[in-house]
Parts: sequence; structure tokens; C-alpha cells
Amino acid sequence: MFPFTINKKVIALVLLAGTTFSSCRKLVEIGPPTTQVGLDQAFASDATATSAVLGIYNASFTRDALFPLSEMPGLSANELQNNVSSPAFDEFKTNSISITNSVIQYVLWAYPYSTLSQANAMLDGISRSTTLSSSVKNQLTGEIKVWRAFTLFYLVNMFGDVPLPVTDDPIKNATLARTPATEVWAQILKDLTEAQGVLTDAYPAALRTRINRQTANALLARVYLYQKQWANAEAAANAVINSGLYSLNKNLNTTFSNSSNEVIWQLATLNGISIYMNNRDANGGSYTATPGSVPAVTLTDTLYNSLEPGDLRKANWVAATDIGGKNYKVITKYKITSLPAGASTGNEFNVMLRLAEQYLVRAEARAQQGNLAGAIADVDSIRSRAGLPMLDNSLTQPNLLLAVEQERKAELFGEWGNRWFDLKRTPSISGGGKTRADDVIGGMRPTTWASTDILYPIPDAQRIANPVLTQNQGY
Repeated sequence: MFPFTINKKVIALVLLAGTTFSSCRKLVEIGPPTTQVGLDQAFASDATATSAVLGIYNASFTRDALFPLSEMPGLSANELQNNVSSPAFDEFKTNSISITNSVIQYVLWAYPYSTLSQANAMLDGISRSTTLSSSVKNQLTGEIKVWRAFTLFYLVNMFGDVPLPVTDDPIKNATLARTPATEVWAQILKDLTEAQGVLTDAYPAALRTRINRQTANALLARVYLYQKQWANAEAAANAVINSGLYSLNKNLNTTFSNSSNEVIWQLATLNGISIYMNNRDANGGSYTATPGSVPAVTLTDTLYNSLEPGDLRKANWVAATDIGGKNYKVITKYKITSLPAGASTGNEFNVMLRLAEQYLVRAEARAQQGNLAGAIADVDSIRSRAGLPMLDNSLTQPNLLLAVEQERKAELFGEWGNRWFDLKRTPSISGGGKTRADDVIGGMRPTTWASTDILYPIPDAQRIANPVLTQNQGY
């Protein structure tokens, strides 16, 4: 059984009564109707349909699971360390997650499926509406399909085979078996290519807080990369890079400002402070803390020490800080930790996708296709901004791929589980059907690591509620 499965009328009521972002600066409340309304009424006009769809941007998944989607995979990859004692969190740090782990059950599984339930209801309402303008219908359909693809992307990466609800049928969805991961990936690609076809490059909201066509392309490039469709990954990344909409920020300290031209998609917050900074996530985790206090989550010494001398990211995105006689590597990618006196809002939202990743996607795709010069040029675009020397033009393909992996680790640390997913998806240097996670994490945690740890366990409570769900190996 999926949590939070509710009937169509309740979904519509929640969506219409929820809060939505207006001009990406403040929340505007949509007053609740006097009676429950059906989906047909919710999607009867462009205005009410838009209000309903905007609700997904502030739903439980985006509000409460945002930080854990970076934190938990980061702990698994020995990229992040959690400084707050918690048995559930510690299981991620040791790659020994139990089937009753509360974070797995209530956050990493429950919230994504709640979002999928909303997305499917909205797609049903949009498709059945005969009164929406074609432009709004296309825009809203594209946005929701990107959201569904984004949600499924995290589910399949964390759990492998997962139930795949794509219709608004709560009874049927509650008893779905696990769908093979290959089919989940196919659905993700289908959603993104269909979204790409109906969206335009124009952002429907200021400050890029809603989804446009290049958002779909950016996520599509990542998905193609993970699926080893190198030519398609390069083409999708090309579309983003060559769109003329984005550029790399020369100043690393403004990369995550909400006016940064590097941002492809970001989620607005009430006070203009990222969720990573202001403890708005469900678990209270944050990259910063009040002066003299230990942040809940910091960078590990292992990852910090892997950053090259002279790397401006090391100087600008990490602060080695002594607290209570111990040195912590505080993540400072986001700069606004609290609002100054008299200020009503900050200028940092939650960055979901940004341009630097697209250069690294294209670099890896080019290297895999034998275009070593093109791959080196892309990596050098990122290294140049970081104040590092350019790569050796004589690098062989295997060494270049390792250089791309290192650059992704240095550029994307603390963001969206990228390091964990990179280790899981990349073959081991030694071969034998293993992964880079075996090479790296297995070497760091030999007593607790097993190759099957690349997938998290299916929550035991879900298997009790829905007996057709099988368990991943090793649990």
C-alpha cells in the first residue's frame, strides 16, 4: 500500500486550498472552496488549473524530503557526515540500513509516492479538461511530467525496481508489484521527452522557479548519461548549453543566488534562504549552524582532502572551522544563513539543476564516445572557474573518465546525491560486475560494505501492507 493515497475530491481540495508561489517572492494563499470540488472543477479554467499544479512545488515531497535527498545518499557515499546522533542516520553512514529505518519509510519512500499520487491526479485532470487553453494545457502537462520523472528518478536510483503508478487509480496503485528498473527508466525518458515536446524555453515565473523546456532537457541529459546513451546525453546537454539562456558564474560565491544565470531550475522559499541553511527540512538537518555550534551535516575529511590545492571551490564552498577542539568542514555553497536585522527576505532558493552539471554530463558522454578533446574542453570550462590548471591533453580515455569523476565530486558535493549515484552507476575499475562503490566505499568501510548496498531496502511496513512487494538482495 502506498501512503497518502486519497480520493480525487480530497486531492483537488488540497491542491486548490494549498499555497502557491506568486512572482517567486511570497506565498499567496488560495482560499478553500466552501465544498469539496472534483478534479473537473479544479481544471476548469487556466487560473484554477495553474493554482492546482503550483501546489506540487510546495507539497510534502518538496518541503520535507528535499534535504534528505542530498543528505542520506551523501552519508552513504562518505561524502557527508552527520554530527547529530541518530540510529536511523548512522545506518546510512555505515551502509547497514535496516528494513525498519524510519527515514527510508517515511521520507525516501512515502513522500515521493505522495507526490506521484498528486502528479497522476493532476495529469488526469488536465487531460480531461476541455476548457483549458492549449498553451496552458501544454505548460502544465510538461511541468507535471518533469516532476513525475524527477520523482521516479530518485526512487529508481535509491531502490531499483519500484512500483510504477502512472494512472489516477488509488485502489489499483495500492497493490502494485515492483516494476523492473528498466521499465521505470523507460517511463522517465517518456515523460521527459513528452515534456520537452510541449514546453517552451520561456519560464512561466520569475527567477526560474518553474519548469521550462531546458529544465526537461537538463534532467533528460542526466538520465541519458545514467542509461549509458552517450550520444543522446551529449545532444540533450548541448541543447541546454547552446540555448543561450545560461552561463557559468565567474564568481563562485554567487553561484547559488536566485538571480544566478547558472541556475536552470530552483525552488522558491518563503524567506529567500535555502532549505539547506535554515532548518526547514523534516529532519532538522542543515549545512550551517549558529556560531560556535556544530552543524548537523558537514563534509567528510576524506572528500575535503580530495579537493586539489588551489581549488577555489575548496576556499569558497567549504570553511574548515574549529569547534570545541575539533575541526569541521562546513559546507558554504549557500551564503545566507540567516536574515540580517530589518531584512524580510534573502536571495537564495533551492537550486535543483544548474549549468555546471551539463558541462560535466557532456564531458563524460564525449569521453565515452572517444571525443577526448571535446571532453577535456568541457572539464576545463569547470576547472578554469575553479582556478585550477587545465587537464593534460594526452590523457587516455580511462584516465579522462576518472578525471571527469573527480571533477563531478569536486563540483557537485552536497547536491542531490550526485556522488552516491555516480559511484553506483559506474563500473568498477577492476571489472567483475562490480561498481565504483565497491572500489571506493568498500575500501573505506570493509567490515560493513556489501555490493548489494548500492540499493536501499524496501520499507518493511510497505511490504506488510502490500505483500506483493519483494525485498532487495542483502536485506
